[in-house]
Amino acid sequence: MIKRTLFFANPVYLSTKNKQLVVTYPDNDLNKTPKAKRLKEFPAENKRTVPIEDIGVVILEHPQITITNKLLEQLTLNNVAVIHCNNQHLPVGLIMPLNGHSEQSERFRKQIKAGLPLKKNLWQQTVQAKIINQAALLAERNVPVKNMYQWAKDVVSGDKHNHESRAAVYYWQNLFNLPHFSRSRFGEPPNNLLNYGYAILRSITARALISSGLLPTLGIYHKNKYNAYCLADDIMEPYRPYVDLIVLNILDNKANYHELNSEIETQLASITTIDVIIDNKKSPLLIAMSRTTNSLYECFAGIRRKILYPVYQ
Repeated sequence: MIKRTLFFANPVYLSTKNKQLVVTYPDNDLNKTPKAKRLKEFPAENKRTVPIEDIGVVILEHPQITITNKLLEQLTLNNVAVIHCNNQHLPVGLIMPLNGHSEQSERFRKQIKAGLPLKKNLWQQTVQAKIINQAALLAERNVPVKNMYQWAKDVVSGDKHNHESRAAVYYWQNLFNLPHFSRSRFGEPPNNLLNYGYAILRSITARALISSGLLPTLGIYHKNKYNAYCLADDIMEPYRPYVDLIVLNILDNKANYHELNSEIETQLASITTIDVIIDNKKSPLLIAMSRTTNSLYECFAGIRRKILYPVYQ
Protein backbone atom coordinates (compact mmCIF):
# COMPACT_ATOMS: atom_id res chain seq x y z
CA MET A 1 0.00 0.00 0.00
CA ILE A 2 1.24 3.48 -0.89
CA LYS A 3 1.84 5.50 2.27
CA ARG A 4 0.73 9.12 2.33
CA THR A 5 2.90 12.17 2.96
CA LEU A 6 1.13 14.89 4.95
CA PHE A 7 2.53 18.42 4.69
CA PHE A 8 1.32 21.09 7.15
CA ALA A 9 2.29 24.67 6.26
CA ASN A 10 -0.46 26.47 8.21
CA PRO A 11 -1.55 26.64 11.87
CA VAL A 12 -3.39 23.43 12.80
CA TYR A 13 -4.14 21.34 15.88
CA LEU A 14 -3.17 17.69 15.37
CA SER A 15 -4.59 15.00 17.61
CA THR A 16 -5.78 11.41 17.39
CA LYS A 17 -9.03 9.52 17.87
CA ASN A 18 -9.98 5.97 16.90
CA LYS A 19 -6.58 5.40 15.26
CA GLN A 20 -7.11 8.43 13.05
CA LEU A 21 -5.00 11.56 12.74
CA VAL A 22 -7.43 14.41 13.40
CA VAL A 23 -6.59 17.75 11.78
CA THR A 24 -8.42 20.72 13.32
CA TYR A 25 -8.19 24.00 11.46
CA PRO A 26 -8.42 27.28 13.41
CA ASP A 27 -11.55 29.41 13.25
CA ASN A 28 -10.83 33.14 13.33
CA ASP A 29 -14.15 33.87 15.02
CA LEU A 30 -13.07 31.79 18.02
CA ASN A 31 -9.53 33.11 18.44
CA LYS A 32 -10.35 35.04 21.61
CA THR A 33 -11.70 32.07 23.54
CA PRO A 34 -9.49 29.74 25.59
CA LYS A 35 -7.83 27.05 23.48
CA ALA A 36 -9.38 24.08 25.33
CA LYS A 37 -12.88 25.46 24.87
CA ARG A 38 -12.20 26.64 21.36
CA LEU A 39 -11.21 23.16 20.13
CA LYS A 40 -14.49 21.68 21.31
CA GLU A 41 -16.42 24.41 19.54
CA PHE A 42 -14.85 23.92 16.11
CA PRO A 43 -17.54 23.05 13.57
CA ALA A 44 -17.27 19.67 11.86
CA GLU A 45 -16.21 21.24 8.57
CA ASN A 46 -13.06 22.53 10.30
CA LYS A 47 -11.84 18.99 10.94
CA ARG A 48 -10.31 16.32 8.74
CA THR A 49 -9.20 12.79 9.56
CA VAL A 50 -6.62 10.43 8.05
CA PRO A 51 -6.08 6.79 9.08
CA ILE A 52 -2.69 6.62 10.80
CA GLU A 53 -1.92 3.29 9.14
CA ASP A 54 -2.04 5.06 5.75
CA ILE A 55 0.65 7.62 6.67
CA GLY A 56 4.36 7.31 5.91
CA VAL A 57 5.66 10.85 6.46
CA VAL A 58 4.37 13.92 8.32
CA ILE A 59 6.08 17.26 7.69
CA LEU A 60 5.48 20.01 10.28
CA GLU A 61 6.45 23.27 8.63
CA HIS A 62 4.56 26.02 10.51
CA PRO A 63 5.66 27.30 13.96
CA GLN A 64 2.04 27.49 15.19
CA ILE A 65 1.28 23.80 14.81
CA THR A 66 0.12 22.05 17.98
CA ILE A 67 0.41 18.27 18.21
CA THR A 68 -0.60 15.96 21.06
CA ASN A 69 1.78 13.51 22.66
CA LYS A 70 -0.73 10.70 22.09
CA LEU A 71 -0.63 11.35 18.36
CA LEU A 72 3.18 11.38 18.40
CA GLU A 73 3.05 8.01 20.19
CA GLN A 74 0.70 6.52 17.58
CA LEU A 75 2.72 7.90 14.67
CA THR A 76 5.93 6.51 16.16
CA LEU A 77 4.42 3.07 16.77
CA ASN A 78 3.35 3.01 13.12
CA ASN A 79 6.86 3.92 11.94
CA VAL A 80 5.79 7.29 10.56
CA ALA A 81 8.66 9.72 9.95
CA VAL A 82 7.69 12.98 11.68
CA ILE A 83 9.82 15.82 10.28
CA HIS A 84 10.16 19.23 11.97
CA CYS A 85 11.15 22.36 10.03
CA ASN A 86 12.78 25.55 11.28
CA ASN A 87 11.95 29.21 10.59
CA GLN A 88 13.78 28.94 7.26
CA HIS A 89 11.42 26.08 6.31
CA LEU A 90 14.26 23.54 6.28
CA PRO A 91 13.88 20.14 8.01
CA VAL A 92 15.89 20.08 11.24
CA GLY A 93 14.42 17.21 13.28
CA LEU A 94 13.14 13.67 12.87
CA ILE A 95 11.12 11.50 15.26
CA MET A 96 11.59 7.76 14.75
CA PRO A 97 10.77 4.64 16.83
CA LEU A 98 13.35 3.12 19.16
CA ASN A 99 12.26 -0.37 18.12
CA GLY A 100 11.59 -0.67 14.40
CA HIS A 101 11.80 -4.45 13.85
CA SER A 102 10.94 -7.61 15.83
CA GLU A 103 14.48 -8.99 15.23
CA GLN A 104 16.22 -5.69 15.85
CA SER A 105 18.97 -6.86 18.21
CA GLU A 106 19.93 -9.78 15.94
CA ARG A 107 20.02 -7.49 12.91
CA PHE A 108 22.11 -4.96 14.81
CA ARG A 109 24.67 -7.69 15.53
CA LYS A 110 24.92 -8.70 11.88
CA GLN A 111 25.33 -5.07 10.85
CA ILE A 112 28.03 -4.42 13.47
CA LYS A 113 29.94 -7.59 12.50
CA ALA A 114 30.07 -6.65 8.82
CA GLY A 115 33.72 -6.66 7.75
CA LEU A 116 35.60 -3.92 5.92
CA PRO A 117 35.80 -5.84 2.60
CA LEU A 118 32.00 -6.20 2.56
CA LYS A 119 31.51 -2.51 3.37
CA LYS A 120 33.90 -1.48 0.61
CA ASN A 121 32.05 -3.69 -1.86
CA LEU A 122 28.70 -2.24 -0.81
CA TRP A 123 30.06 1.29 -1.22
CA GLN A 124 31.36 0.37 -4.69
CA GLN A 125 27.84 -0.76 -5.64
CA THR A 126 26.35 2.41 -4.17
CA VAL A 127 28.68 4.76 -6.06
CA GLN A 128 28.16 2.89 -9.32
CA ALA A 129 24.37 3.09 -8.94
CA LYS A 130 24.57 6.81 -8.12
CA ILE A 131 26.75 7.69 -11.13
CA ILE A 132 24.59 5.62 -13.50
CA ASN A 133 21.44 7.38 -12.31
CA GLN A 134 23.12 10.78 -12.60
CA ALA A 135 24.21 9.90 -16.14
CA ALA A 136 20.67 8.85 -17.09
CA LEU A 137 19.26 12.16 -15.87
CA LEU A 138 21.91 14.11 -17.78
CA ALA A 139 21.24 12.07 -20.92
CA GLU A 140 17.58 13.03 -20.61
CA ARG A 141 18.77 16.64 -20.81
CA ASN A 142 20.81 15.87 -23.96
CA VAL A 143 24.15 16.07 -22.13
CA PRO A 144 26.93 13.70 -23.33
CA VAL A 145 27.42 11.00 -20.69
CA LYS A 146 29.85 8.48 -22.15
CA ASN A 147 32.44 9.58 -19.60
CA MET A 148 29.96 9.11 -16.74
CA TYR A 149 29.25 5.51 -17.69
CA GLN A 150 32.99 4.86 -17.99
CA TRP A 151 33.57 6.31 -14.52
CA ALA A 152 30.81 4.11 -13.14
CA LYS A 153 32.44 1.08 -14.75
CA ASP A 154 35.84 2.02 -13.33
CA VAL A 155 34.67 2.29 -9.71
CA VAL A 156 36.59 -0.23 -7.60
CA SER A 157 36.04 -1.56 -4.09
CA GLY A 158 35.71 1.36 -1.69
CA ASP A 159 35.90 3.80 -4.65
CA LYS A 160 39.53 4.45 -3.71
CA HIS A 161 40.04 6.49 -6.90
CA ASN A 162 37.13 8.76 -5.91
CA HIS A 163 35.14 8.48 -9.13
CA GLU A 164 32.09 9.65 -7.19
CA SER A 165 33.67 13.09 -6.79
CA ARG A 166 34.86 13.21 -10.41
CA ALA A 167 31.38 12.37 -11.66
CA ALA A 168 29.81 14.92 -9.30
CA VAL A 169 31.89 17.78 -10.75
CA TYR A 170 30.77 16.96 -14.29
CA TYR A 171 27.19 16.35 -13.17
CA TRP A 172 26.72 19.70 -11.43
CA GLN A 173 28.44 21.59 -14.22
CA ASN A 174 25.88 20.30 -16.70
CA LEU A 175 22.64 19.63 -14.83
CA PHE A 176 21.20 23.13 -14.51
CA ASN A 177 21.22 25.70 -17.26
CA LEU A 178 22.51 28.27 -14.78
CA PRO A 179 25.79 30.16 -15.16
CA HIS A 180 28.41 29.45 -12.49
CA PHE A 181 26.17 27.12 -10.47
CA SER A 182 28.04 25.28 -7.72
CA ARG A 183 26.55 22.62 -5.50
CA SER A 184 27.01 23.68 -1.89
CA ARG A 185 24.86 23.32 1.17
CA PHE A 186 25.15 27.06 1.82
CA GLY A 187 25.35 28.08 -1.84
CA GLU A 188 23.06 30.18 -3.97
CA PRO A 189 19.62 28.91 -5.08
CA PRO A 190 18.53 26.39 -6.21
CA ASN A 191 20.77 24.87 -3.50
CA ASN A 192 17.96 25.72 -1.08
CA LEU A 193 15.60 23.45 -3.02
CA LEU A 194 18.17 20.66 -3.16
CA ASN A 195 18.80 20.96 0.59
CA TYR A 196 15.09 20.66 1.34
CA GLY A 197 14.56 17.70 -0.97
CA TYR A 198 17.62 15.86 0.29
CA ALA A 199 16.52 16.40 3.90
CA ILE A 200 13.18 14.74 3.11
CA LEU A 201 14.97 11.92 1.28
CA ARG A 202 17.33 11.43 4.23
CA SER A 203 14.36 11.11 6.57
CA ILE A 204 12.71 8.55 4.28
CA THR A 205 15.96 6.57 4.19
CA ALA A 206 16.34 6.61 7.98
CA ARG A 207 12.72 5.46 8.34
CA ALA A 208 13.31 2.54 5.98
CA LEU A 209 16.56 1.53 7.69
CA ILE A 210 14.89 1.43 11.09
CA SER A 211 11.93 -0.56 9.74
CA SER A 212 14.50 -3.05 8.34
CA GLY A 213 16.06 -3.41 11.79
CA LEU A 214 19.27 -1.51 11.01
CA LEU A 215 21.13 1.26 12.81
CA PRO A 216 21.09 4.40 10.64
CA THR A 217 24.14 5.68 12.55
CA LEU A 218 26.66 3.01 11.49
CA GLY A 219 27.59 3.72 7.88
CA ILE A 220 29.36 1.64 5.27
CA TYR A 221 31.34 4.69 4.10
CA HIS A 222 30.26 7.82 5.97
CA LYS A 223 31.65 7.77 9.51
CA ASN A 224 31.68 11.32 10.90
CA LYS A 225 31.36 10.97 14.67
CA TYR A 226 28.98 13.94 14.77
CA ASN A 227 26.61 12.40 12.21
CA ALA A 228 23.74 10.32 13.60
CA TYR A 229 22.62 9.21 10.12
CA CYS A 230 25.79 7.95 8.42
CA LEU A 231 24.13 4.87 6.94
CA ALA A 232 21.17 6.92 5.71
CA ASP A 233 23.62 9.25 3.97
CA ASP A 234 25.22 6.21 2.32
CA ILE A 235 22.07 4.52 1.10
CA MET A 236 20.29 7.63 -0.16
CA GLU A 237 23.04 8.42 -2.68
CA PRO A 238 21.59 6.61 -5.75
CA TYR A 239 18.20 8.19 -4.96
CA ARG A 240 19.44 11.78 -5.07
CA PRO A 241 18.83 12.22 -8.84
CA TYR A 242 15.09 11.85 -8.20
CA VAL A 243 15.23 14.96 -6.00
CA ASP A 244 17.29 16.67 -8.69
CA LEU A 245 14.58 15.79 -11.23
CA ILE A 246 11.91 17.54 -9.14
CA VAL A 247 14.14 20.62 -8.80
CA LEU A 248 14.70 20.63 -12.56
CA ASN A 249 10.93 20.55 -13.13
CA ILE A 250 10.48 23.50 -10.78
CA LEU A 251 13.10 25.49 -12.69
CA ASP A 252 11.64 24.46 -16.06
CA ASN A 253 8.27 25.83 -14.95
CA LYS A 254 9.87 29.24 -14.29
CA ALA A 255 8.94 29.21 -10.61
CA ASN A 256 10.60 31.67 -8.24
CA TYR A 257 13.03 29.28 -6.62
CA HIS A 258 14.98 31.86 -4.63
CA GLU A 259 12.61 31.52 -1.67
CA LEU A 260 10.96 28.36 -0.42
CA ASN A 261 7.18 28.52 -0.34
CA SER A 262 4.45 25.99 0.40
CA GLU A 263 3.88 25.20 -3.28
CA ILE A 264 7.56 24.38 -3.90
CA GLU A 265 7.87 22.51 -0.61
CA THR A 266 4.84 20.39 -1.52
CA GLN A 267 6.43 19.51 -4.85
CA LEU A 268 9.68 18.54 -3.13
CA ALA A 269 7.78 16.48 -0.54
CA SER A 270 6.23 14.49 -3.40
CA ILE A 271 9.56 12.62 -3.60
CA THR A 272 7.93 9.91 -1.45
CA THR A 273 5.42 8.99 -4.15
CA ILE A 274 7.51 9.45 -7.30
CA ASP A 275 7.66 6.20 -9.30
CA VAL A 276 11.03 4.49 -9.63
CA ILE A 277 12.16 1.27 -11.30
CA ILE A 278 13.71 -1.20 -8.87
CA ASP A 279 14.40 -4.85 -9.67
CA ASN A 280 12.63 -4.26 -13.04
CA LYS A 281 9.42 -3.26 -11.29
CA LYS A 282 7.83 0.17 -10.90
CA SER A 283 6.98 1.28 -7.38
CA PRO A 284 6.70 4.49 -5.33
CA LEU A 285 10.03 5.63 -3.94
CA LEU A 286 8.89 5.11 -0.34
CA ILE A 287 8.31 1.42 -1.05
CA ALA A 288 11.44 1.08 -3.18
CA MET A 289 13.53 2.48 -0.32
CA SER A 290 12.25 -0.26 1.99
CA ARG A 291 13.27 -2.86 -0.58
CA THR A 292 16.72 -1.28 -0.75
CA THR A 293 17.23 -1.29 3.01
CA ASN A 294 15.95 -4.85 3.38
CA SER A 295 18.37 -5.99 0.67
CA LEU A 296 21.14 -4.22 2.59
CA TYR A 297 20.32 -6.27 5.68
CA GLU A 298 20.43 -9.44 3.56
CA CYS A 299 23.92 -8.42 2.43
CA PHE A 300 24.98 -8.03 6.06
CA ALA A 301 23.43 -11.43 6.84
CA GLY A 302 25.17 -13.15 3.91
CA ILE A 303 21.87 -13.95 2.19
CA ARG A 304 22.64 -11.89 -0.92
CA ARG A 305 25.59 -10.09 -2.49
CA LYS A 306 24.01 -7.02 -4.09
CA ILE A 307 21.94 -4.11 -2.80
CA LEU A 308 18.75 -3.43 -4.72
CA TYR A 309 18.96 0.13 -5.99
CA PRO A 310 16.59 1.92 -8.41
CA VAL A 311 17.59 2.49 -12.03
CA TYR A 312 16.63 5.90 -13.43
CA GLN A 313 14.63 5.55 -16.65
